[in-house]
Amino acid sequence: MKLDFRPLVLRLKHRWAVASGPQSGEDQTQAPVVLVRLSDGQTTGLGEAPATSRYQESVASIQDFLARVDPLKLAFADPAAGMDYLEKLAPRNFSAKCAVNMALLDGAARQAGQPVYDYLLLGFAESRHLTSFSIGIDTPRKIRDKVLEAASFPILKLKVGSPNDRKNLAALREVAPLKTLRVDANEAWTTKEEALRNIEWLARDPHIEFVEQPMPAATPARDLAWLKQCSPLPLFADESCLRAGDAAHCAQCFHGVNVKLIKTGGILQAVQTLKAARQAGLKTMLGCMVQSSLATSAGAQLAELADFLDLDGSLLIRNDPYTGPAVINGILSFAAAREKTGLRVRPRKADPFD
Repeated sequence: MKLDFRPLVLRLKHRWAVASGPQSGEDQTQAPVVLVRLSDGQTTGLGEAPATSRYQESVASIQDFLARVDPLKLAFADPAAGMDYLEKLAPRNFSAKCAVNMALLDGAARQAGQPVYDYLLLGFAESRHLTSFSIGIDTPRKIRDKVLEAASFPILKLKVGSPNDRKNLAALREVAPLKTLRVDANEAWTTKEEALRNIEWLARDPHIEFVEQPMPAATPARDLAWLKQCSPLPLFADESCLRAGDAAHCAQCFHGVNVKLIKTGGILQAVQTLKAARQAGLKTMLGCMVQSSLATSAGAQLAELADFLDLDGSLLIRNDPYTGPAVINGILSFAAAREKTGLRVRPRKADPFD
């Protein structure tokens, strides 16, 4: 087995800002990732590792981890064993591990002549998987422009946690007064009282579906549980939910969880996390980072395990190197995908590894 990897800078259509991320500079206009390729000489599998400052993973740290990987300990015939090896290699490094896991499952499913969702016995029902479209923190004028551009999406997600939250919501409602809206605070509110005041304000809007990660993940469980009990809107964990072992804590403090492959360390770990969340009585959502269609397609393989989808990362960029599922009026579809096996992706033009 041969392992190749290379960095790529994704260019965003609009500057991207969230409450827990950098608020100025180049980080708002670009998103660095590392692409991974595994090959046994006959079959090739692909993966992607977004750099995530929130989880202390940079392009350098991702490449450092990948450089330590012995590809001879990886095999398409046994993706789970490969992940056991990666877990022992170093703690955390979830984005890097995720990229390798994507590539292992991509190759394994290609060898089986199946899409990954069938290889995992999950299936994928066309015409039913609806994703939200995210609107990052910005000025009210820019918010209006972004919402107008997203007119074909029936569900929006608004990032909050800035002094302009009320003006931004008003701007969104000027052009989309009745559209279903999800709100993501990205750990913005530091006390349970502040969080409750903001959620009570949001609850005045009858078309808001739920609020994501209102307080920092490090908040004591007793405060998060109090907020869950008092909140007039359902609360979803994002930064508070990394892997399957977090399900019990999240069931105490939230109504649902946002599971991202990049946080769990891969497709197999995401399956475990989604199943653990459901067993704990939580609603499930599949989310993403700013990423290409490669990682977005990897997330879409698990759509049947989720109650909600937020798989819009590749829609936020202008230089997507791969084609994956189409998004038609917010609905994810593989119906027109030319690639029929694995993650069902292929290079858009030239192969990024050439």
